Amino acid sequence: MIGIRAHDIGKMPVKELAKEISKKGFNCTHLALHKAITDYDFSLGKLNSGMAKEIREAFYKENVLLSVLGCYINLVDPDEKARREQLDRFKEHIRFARDFGCNVVATETGSLNRDWSYTPENRTPKAFNMVVESVAEMVREAEKFGVIVCIEGVTTHTVYTPQIMKKVLDEINSNNLQVLFDPVNLLDADNADKQKEMISEAFELFGDRINIIHAKDFIIENGVKKSVPIGKGLLDYPFFIKHVKERKPGIEILIEDTKPEVMEDSRRYIENLLEKV
Repeated sequence: MIGIRAHDIGKMPVKELAKEISKKGFNCTHLALHKAITDYDFSLGKLNSGMAKEIREAFYKENVLLSVLGCYINLVDPDEKARREQLDRFKEHIRFARDFGCNVVATETGSLNRDWSYTPENRTPKAFNMVVESVAEMVREAEKFGVIVCIEGVTTHTVYTPQIMKKVLDEINSNNLQVLFDPVNLLDADNADKQKEMISEAFELFGDRINIIHAKDFIIENGVKKSVPIGKGLLDYPFFIKHVKERKPGIEILIEDTKPEVMEDSRRYIENLLEKV
């Protein structure tokens, strides 16, 4: 199935959002409640089963499944109080995920800079240990509720290579911890020319743990990575989709970081590749 990250459509009332996603031909979505929906209060302590079921039914009415609940938190926030509040919010999403008709809650791993920007400290043992501590707490909660925690690597964050992702998976050693794999997030000016090696290594190291795919594209301008429509950039999509199709048939592929006017073209591009490769 091919879906879309809901807040790339915009932030609006849930029924309107579900209709817009369906109108663009998508049958599943990555839903970050705070980023996408305007007509509910999602502050900590407000989530409940009834609210989750109302939102679920709004999407089901439009034949849209909720593939992932996105709950973006900074797993290594140096402000301990802020980090605790974020972990509590993620765990709240875990407890009610199944009422949304969803069993996956996902986040990136964050930075020791509170604005999520890169710092060399993200690549230290201290940062790794903080990630493991936070993820382990989330996974313990997920195990109680039969939910999957997905983490996503990013070159500028604390999980920044396939090898570090594998180390986190090995350290925690729970099948309730899986991977949301976005190859573009693990590419930058330094390794864009080695993307086939990176993608192959990721599937070799943790292909069995990849549960969701994110799809976007990029170019490098003056050493800076910039987003472009899918199929218009540097990512070797035929190579990537071939790996996805061979190793994870039927996996949900969720387009992200894409403007509404090119979403349908992006979906058709991926659909065509899935048929051809």
